[in-house]
Amino acid sequence: MFKQIIGFFASPGAKGAIEDAAPTQHIFTDPVTSEEKKSGVICETEQKTPANNITGYVDRVKKGRLNRWLDRVVKASGSQPVFFIMIAGLLVWAFLGIPYGQSDNWAAVISDVQAIISYFFDSLLMRQQLNGYERQVRISASLRSRVKSQKRMLRQILASNRYNKPSFDEIENSHSDKFGLHLPEESWINRASNRTAAVLGHFGTICVYWICIFIWIGFGQYCSWSDRWQLYINSGTSALMILIFTFLANIRERHDEYVEKCMNAIFEVDSDVELKLRMLSGDTEPNPTVVVPAPPLGTFQRIIFYYADVVGTLVGIALLFIVLVIWAGIGPVMQWNNNWWLFIGTYAGLIGLIDGFVLRNVQQRLHQYERLALGEAKLEDTGLSDEIRVPAPEKTKAKHSSINYRLSNKMGIICAHEITVILGILLVIGLVIGASAMRWTLTGQLICNIPPSIIESFFMMILITGHNLSEADWRADLHHMYLWRLRLYGFVGRLTDETGGGSDSQER
Repeated sequence: MFKQIIGFFASPGAKGAIEDAAPTQHIFTDPVTSEEKKSGVICETEQKTPANNITGYVDRVKKGRLNRWLDRVVKASGSQPVFFIMIAGLLVWAFLGIPYGQSDNWAAVISDVQAIISYFFDSLLMRQQLNGYERQVRISASLRSRVKSQKRMLRQILASNRYNKPSFDEIENSHSDKFGLHLPEESWINRASNRTAAVLGHFGTICVYWICIFIWIGFGQYCSWSDRWQLYINSGTSALMILIFTFLANIRERHDEYVEKCMNAIFEVDSDVELKLRMLSGDTEPNPTVVVPAPPLGTFQRIIFYYADVVGTLVGIALLFIVLVIWAGIGPVMQWNNNWWLFIGTYAGLIGLIDGFVLRNVQQRLHQYERLALGEAKLEDTGLSDEIRVPAPEKTKAKHSSINYRLSNKMGIICAHEITVILGILLVIGLVIGASAMRWTLTGQLICNIPPSIIESFFMMILITGHNLSEADWRADLHHMYLWRLRLYGFVGRLTDETGGGSDSQER
């Protein structure tokens, strides 16, 4: 029992091996007997019923009702209704700020609302990233699983010397009405979101953000470094942070939906190729299970992932509710003053700052692991291409040579480093010590609110930059994988039986 408890608390943070097998394509619902397989009349057997196979991409449903519920909450957070509700809320805040903007209580309440909303979105974005990593690594394992079966069956078919391989021109000229030449197109809303993300995550936009921060600092002496001067930037970064959080959740959800559509198109072609090969070879061996090994982790990176897993299970939100109850309980004692109003915002802001550093680190590391897993799947494709001597299509590369890409990539790597996370934690400790020395007065709490708000807004922009870079790579890879599978589909469909008739006659 004690070991089970230790194991439960030690399990978060470990990125274990992920395994999957592509759904096997069956020719018939009933199993084919060895006699039928040897007779060579499998396709003419009328007693067998064609199988109803899973041909497209199907995401795996998680075990446990709580996990499924949490995933629905995450999906809803990135939905269009939530996005527009948050935009409407920001507009209402802006208009109400005209009559109430000069009130310190108004600024404190807005700071609290921003900190709590950002706190929620930190947890949701963390879980969204963890889910995306697991799904994309599982996709890579599934792709490798089917390619292994395709290799095995093609070796059997070509070794039989019964079929003539088509020429490259025949493959290129073989078009099917079943599959289009392009992946699914995005809606105009998706295209508009992608352009907006390109602007928000651009290196130049981030530079403009810091120019605005330095202009605000320049007015500090003019405003006598007052609490009102501090509240101005706090309100501005609060609005910006809510906008970026909701936008980031929305574009990530759109990205996931688009990837699923693309993977469905890729799996459809892949499964059709597998079915044709099974008809030609009579092979009924299931697609093998492919295991993607766990990535190596250092001690501190494991701690970061542990924290990310805890946040991703929304445990932090449960802690926030406990803090909210305590905060409400001390309200009468503090006479509901400005200092009391800022307490909850201070707590959520400091935790949110740590979450911002961790989010960027986790995004970068998981993207690296996804690329490694996908690289193995692409190696399988290359191996099959070399084996049947059919060249793969030329890959469209993302624009990695631009100045914006190089600067953004370098900045993202620095912000994602483990040392940067350590510096973020030390900053939070320093802010708490400073506010404690000032006895948590209004000014002391503002010191704990404003730097986290400024820095976390910056890190959210970096997250958009990281999303843009990884999405560009994914789109190029998806397009290349689809074109290669269309070429493989043409190759298999044009295999000619020397005894008379091609692969189409085998299907009949």
